[in-house]
Amino acid sequence: MDTLALESFVAVADEASFSRAAEKLYVTQPAISKRIAGLEEDLGVALFDRLGRNLQVTEAGASLLVSARRILADIQASRDAILSLGDNVAGRLRLATSHHIGIHRLPPILKAFTQQHPAVELDLLFLDSELAIDKVANGDIELAIVTLPETNAPSLTSTLVWDDPLVIVAAPDHPLAKGSEQLATQAKTEQLAAQAVSVLAHHPAVLPSRNTITRRILFNALASHALPIQTALETNYLETIKMLVSVGLGWGVLPASMLDNSVVEIPLKGLSMRRQLGHVVRTERTLSRAGNALIDILPPSTFD
Repeated sequence: MDTLALESFVAVADEASFSRAAEKLYVTQPAISKRIAGLEEDLGVALFDRLGRNLQVTEAGASLLVSARRILADIQASRDAILSLGDNVAGRLRLATSHHIGIHRLPPILKAFTQQHPAVELDLLFLDSELAIDKVANGDIELAIVTLPETNAPSLTSTLVWDDPLVIVAAPDHPLAKGSEQLATQAKTEQLAAQAVSVLAHHPAVLPSRNTITRRILFNALASHALPIQTALETNYLETIKMLVSVGLGWGVLPASMLDNSVVEIPLKGLSMRRQLGHVVRTERTLSRAGNALIDILPPSTFD
């Protein structure tokens, strides 16, 4: 059982395909097949069930997968630790971030980091925050910069970097926006221009996907109002929500920082929502110098 065989096994399990695993590792498919066959022969068990074109991890394979991920993560951590023993910060830094943070928050940080530490090889994954946190928990990645979970697993440590207020939004010509405009005209003050939360029940919504942190924040805020929400569409990407809302397909929820001429905030009485964005690490894991260097370059906690 060698490192290449374990690496190939994890790649095949993740991709559910020998050919895609070969592409991922930049080797030939026969080489991948040979490594997996040797691993199965060495262990005396089948690691995959080959059901026509479908590939499924066996019970033995699932058991090995947990250990294989941990072994590979430990080996990589050892390599990175040794590479970073000199004065320069070097080695590979494997981290994940959400699409929203990667687009709107990280670019200047990554630019400064790569300028200060050119010897570091960045391995950056764009994932949903929930999946990125899972990968930190199982040791696949060292660091995640994501929407922080509402409650932490005991094995994880979360650190706030950005406070991220959320608002209900709609297209400028949406009935909800027109209602707010009329109220503002009548009241002459923005403070009195809020509509009742119940108006949301009369219009379809474009919502974050189920099981996302942002969606849970929205529904927790709406829970006391017991509203029947009409869901027109769901998507994982806030940028896609913004586009769909801007063309009038429904109201949505977005960070206040994303407001522009294409979408407007809908003030609602008594509705307040905010996310927390920051970094997540395994509590007992010693970060590489590269990981610590990136954390050091993040801005101090801010509240918008």
